[in-house]
Amino acid sequence: MTTEQAAQRAWTHQAMQKVQAENNRSADTHLYKVELPPNWGVDLYVKDESCHRTGSLKHRLARSLFLFALVNGWIHEGTTVVEASSGSTAVSEAYFAQLLGLDFVAVMTRGTSPEKIALIESFGGRCHFVDQAGEVYSAAAAIAAETSGHYMDQFTYAERATDWRGNNNIAESIFSQISHERFPEPSWVVVGAGTGGTSATIGRYIRYHGHTARLAVVDPEGSAFYPAWKSGDLSVVTGTSSRIEGIGRPRVEPSFVPGVIDAMAQVPDAASVAAMMHFGELTGLHAGPSTGTNLWGVWPLVARMLAEGEQGSIVTLMCDGGERYAGSYNSPAWLAEKGLDPEPHLATIREFFATGVWAG
Repeated sequence: MTTEQAAQRAWTHQAMQKVQAENNRSADTHLYKVELPPNWGVDLYVKDESCHRTGSLKHRLARSLFLFALVNGWIHEGTTVVEASSGSTAVSEAYFAQLLGLDFVAVMTRGTSPEKIALIESFGGRCHFVDQAGEVYSAAAAIAAETSGHYMDQFTYAERATDWRGNNNIAESIFSQISHERFPEPSWVVVGAGTGGTSATIGRYIRYHGHTARLAVVDPEGSAFYPAWKSGDLSVVTGTSSRIEGIGRPRVEPSFVPGVIDAMAQVPDAASVAAMMHFGELTGLHAGPSTGTNLWGVWPLVARMLAEGEQGSIVTLMCDGGERYAGSYNSPAWLAEKGLDPEPHLATIREFFATGVWAG
């Protein structure tokens, strides 16, 4: 081993220690029980991923991606790290890059919320903007080549960077936290699809450990995941940007594993906003729009359980906090400009809570 190789090995070892120490001093995220009508016999739990230091579910992914890149020898001292992201992954990766003293460039569309951009920059990252979601991949690869850096590529590596058998992943956390509840084996776990990594991890974990829980994945309108899952054609390309930040893609990403999914639903964007708003009214928790997408997928499953006389529990995720969207999804003027009217969908949710029947 040369002196240069020894120095690089020592830096990698120190970098691994820093990332692992950050994980060791981080507490797990909360699993909240959402109060539903007692006579329904259905319990809903929401795992609050906004508790992470970088404020979203993507903190877990960013940590895993950095560890994966370090052990593979893709990141070295002085490496510029580049990522294609709709915002939250870039926020988390900027944090870990800063922790390791590395430069970070986030490639994202111009429509990304200003709050997320500010968070990336607060962790020392730089933002590069493109016009369409489909342009982020080539732009990120080009910047990595120009800087002799590393393109992290969450959309390819999300499903393999996380150990789906356990080892402190989100699925293990969910099943551990619900283990003392009255329905410790959930009937459903409901998540969205951004990279596909979270659904792949949870679905694989359920099967590996012999759980009976079913996995439902929700997808915003215009995204390629739902039509690909429904048709079985993974070459589906919609070419459209999702209006719900953090989930939905114009193509089927390599990390999407359709075989672990038991059910999928496509959610109108205005319905995601409505469910986000209703969640705030119901719980006092201020969530982002992708949490609303999850909940729009939860309510018809609750209604189905009621109709079939099934008691049990459902778990879903609060992906990030609503403070990241003050100027967008929480702005009536912005919603009107985008043609997103949540009121009809709010009426559907309120009718459901009054009757137990889902008309969505």
